[in-house]
Amino acid sequence: MEKTINITLKVWRQKGPQSKGGFETYQLNNISIDSSFLEMLDVLNEKLISEKKEPVVFDHDCREGICGMCSLYINGHPHGPDEDVTTCQLHMRKFKDGETIIIEPWRSKGFPVIKDLMVDRSAFDKIIQAGGFVSVSTGGVPDGNAIPISKDKADEAMDAASCIGCGACVAACKNGSAMLFVSAKVSQLALLPQGKVEAARRAKAMVAKMDELGFGNCTNTGACESECPKSVSIAHIARLNREFLKAKLKD
Repeated sequence: MEKTINITLKVWRQKGPQSKGGFETYQLNNISIDSSFLEMLDVLNEKLISEKKEPVVFDHDCREGICGMCSLYINGHPHGPDEDVTTCQLHMRKFKDGETIIIEPWRSKGFPVIKDLMVDRSAFDKIIQAGGFVSVSTGGVPDGNAIPISKDKADEAMDAASCIGCGACVAACKNGSAMLFVSAKVSQLALLPQGKVEAARRAKAMVAKMDELGFGNCTNTGACESECPKSVSIAHIARLNREFLKAKLKD
């Protein structure tokens, strides 16, 4: 027999970026513990629609943990209490019968609320755009072994490239810093030969854009790494600092 739980939801509702928001309370009964967190929110919205009420707005796309759009702050944790998963991979078995679940949007100057639980994360796109291009030959496809890369460098670059840009690092940081995201994007190129040509310009441009968009400074609390759904290491922040300082010294 399928196991179910009854829960209380305290959900942040906000009509728009300039509106004053607040929590609204909802009761849900007989929620399957095998359903995902987003499926539970679908049930809530179906209930609200049946009651002629406005459904809760939240962001999602792949529901497979690879796009990072399901950005919810749940019971004080970005993406919820489970480790190394996004919200769409969080299941209701992580919660107890009768529990109250508090759901909020990312809270950061860089991520203004659009409506309810949906925030504008286009700031990350602007930081990526500031990083610019990579100078590579676009001729014939080269052999996979044409550019030798040591395994340790390749592994580090892959760790950095695993960042999905969800913004959990910003939501977890008391300063609203985007350093883990920016450092991951700088590292995945700075570690590889193909990314060396524009390395100095890229580091300066991305840090400048991050500051311009209102993200805070890093004070090395480590909250970003502990809440990252892909376990991206804060070692990349140290690399970003080195790349940035080298670029400034060249100037």
